[in-house]
Amino acid sequence: MPAGSAALPRLRILATGGTIAGAQVDGTRGYKAAAFSTDALLAAVPQVSALAHLEVEAVAAIGSQDMDDATWLRLAARAQAALDDPTLAGLVITHGTDTMEETAFFLNLVLRSDKPVVLVGAMRPATAISADGPMNLYNAVAVAACPEMRRRGVLVVANDEIHFAREVAKTNTTQVGTFRATHRGLAGLVNSGRFHLYAPPTRRHTAQSVFSVAGLTALPRVDIVYAHAGMDRALIDAAVRAGARGLVLAGVGDGNLGAAALHAAADAARQGLAVVRSSRTGGGVVERNIEIDDDALGFIAADELNPQKARVLLQLGLTQTADRAALQEFFFAY
Repeated sequence: MPAGSAALPRLRILATGGTIAGAQVDGTRGYKAAAFSTDALLAAVPQVSALAHLEVEAVAAIGSQDMDDATWLRLAARAQAALDDPTLAGLVITHGTDTMEETAFFLNLVLRSDKPVVLVGAMRPATAISADGPMNLYNAVAVAACPEMRRRGVLVVANDEIHFAREVAKTNTTQVGTFRATHRGLAGLVNSGRFHLYAPPTRRHTAQSVFSVAGLTALPRVDIVYAHAGMDRALIDAAVRAGARGLVLAGVGDGNLGAAALHAAADAARQGLAVVRSSRTGGGVVERNIEIDDDALGFIAADELNPQKARVLLQLGLTQTADRAALQEFFFAY
């Protein structure tokens, strides 16, 4: 035990699996996610013992492509229980990168705490040449243990960068620098545990959020439909038939749709679905009533959120209200 360890903060690690705990199966390429325990990951980074007292809890052991609403609800419950413990200073969550931005944003909206919550993963499995997981994990623990990280919402740490949950997006299939800050920039940089912090987030999150999943056993079904040239109404009609309560349109350009798809979306809105227009472009703001008359058609504009995060916010919004004006205000506030 290092000198002065009695004064170290106490953190909990919630493990969900992912590439950071993955093992290669043929020595060079393919790998199996969640092959290693978090204890094994920590054994590869003994330096973390100088940062915090760590305790580990396994919540799931999956690749994040298999993340689902039920696991989100279980993870949120365990995270909130940890944050409610007055002896814990913060929380680290190991997670695959594929859906990390969605899980981070979900937790950013439902956890009621000012304590640091940090999601961490890796692009290379633990057995790979130059695996990025050990340094990412070390930096994540350093961030979660830092009192200055309070009140910044849920964070994602990877590749020496600290990202806000609302802003982070995965942008590359394989590169370690896959995560990018979208509209409002990085939360900061972290180099071997040393910080350079930037401006705090401006939108509502965590302790200021109105959303809660306490007591919920399921979330409303919200589907994403990806727009494209020559699109007809079939996919939108299929989502309606499947029982969706909400629909996110990953529109072309400024959240646009061709005539046939637009008619189908308007029909869905008339049937009571909450229909959100977002953009497949990966950047920019989808504003109301620019090229499409949202007021007349009963649509909601996604503002800055990409389709996958718009789905998360709409799911949570629908647990509160079906009123479209109120749902629109959520997109402006969060």
